[in-house]
Amino acid sequence: MNFSWYMARRLYSRSGGTQRASRSAIAIATAGVTLGLAVMIIAISVVLGFKTQVQNKVVGIGSHISILNYQSLYSSESQPIVISDSLLRAVRALPEVSHAQRFCVKTGMLKTDDSFQGVLFRGVDETYNLDFLRSQLVDGELSTPFSSKENTGRIALSQTLSQQLHLSVGDRVFAYFFDDKLRARRFTVTAIYATHLSEYDSRLVFCDYRTAHQLLGFEPDQSSGAEVAVRQMELLPQASAEVSALVNHRQDRYGGYYSSPTIKDTYPHIFAWLDLLDLNVVVILLLMIAVAGFTTVSGLLIIILERTQFIGVLKALGASNGSLRHLFLYYAILIVGRGMLLGNLLGIGLCYLQQTLGLVHLDAETYYVDTVPVLMSWPWVAVVNVAIFVAATLSLLLPTLIVSHIHPARSIRFE
Repeated sequence: MNFSWYMARRLYSRSGGTQRASRSAIAIATAGVTLGLAVMIIAISVVLGFKTQVQNKVVGIGSHISILNYQSLYSSESQPIVISDSLLRAVRALPEVSHAQRFCVKTGMLKTDDSFQGVLFRGVDETYNLDFLRSQLVDGELSTPFSSKENTGRIALSQTLSQQLHLSVGDRVFAYFFDDKLRARRFTVTAIYATHLSEYDSRLVFCDYRTAHQLLGFEPDQSSGAEVAVRQMELLPQASAEVSALVNHRQDRYGGYYSSPTIKDTYPHIFAWLDLLDLNVVVILLLMIAVAGFTTVSGLLIIILERTQFIGVLKALGASNGSLRHLFLYYAILIVGRGMLLGNLLGIGLCYLQQTLGLVHLDAETYYVDTVPVLMSWPWVAVVNVAIFVAATLSLLLPTLIVSHIHPARSIRFE
């Protein structure tokens, strides 16, 4: 058996009988690694969960890519563009695309007896994917899709609008549209949702595609645009390039030019904010690695100084500087290993509790979510474990050099 490894295990197993300073140093070093690793796991899991939830909400309402009339990018009112069945089939055939659907958007005003609010009616049809909207419902239901062939009079509005207008599921409300002349429609509230994204919740109302299409006065083959969903967010650049090649700089038969902005083009401030979180994580990781390395190095220095006589005796018996350096390096690695085990248990345990119970709450108006989101990524957990182990081990090489400068004759008499 390796002499250095054997002696390191013996010393570590008897650490409870060492001097008070040494026991405190071991405890502090272990705690430093434990807390450092736990904080790293929690920080990465929270940031991944937060970015994923916010991205899913933004994309769930707005889609990854929009096909619009170029003039709609610079107009408060949507401009018509031809979204033919053949165009939708071509877009859906792209390997990165999971879904494509047409929509119409019309500005209007909802009015009750004691309040009113300007809103944006989004008309969607049977092809519209309602899964995300259903997952955000707080009241009512969307058991049947919206229609492109009839005006059912159903609307789904946000919890923010329902509170402002004092509306509940089943209530009837008048909507007014201002064009060349005033037009009124009466709707029934069938569902109330809450995404906690103020840009959507403060104005977006879902209705039948046919209703919005008629109010806009578009030709039968015209729409406000089409929404394109991508299979994974990582495929967005490639999908955007393919959709752009398919439609950009082309005209429809009415003279409208196509454009295809991505969700990042539409809401750059949200994605810039999410990207900034990555920098915060890097700072936290570096700080925690520094804390773990500093506490481990400090603990090892104390342990070496307290065992000066032990080192002198081993040198007098023929132990080399290299074997003694390995001995204390192995000893410190055992401390790091214990700290990493406890750190994994603490970090993963807290993440699991938050993921299942939602113990820590947030202000949804500020952070877009009502509880701290957590997404465990096992590859990232493995990466931070390797990073903190390598960093701690490399930092331990310097204090072990002290062993080489300890003289046997003087150290045996050392008190």
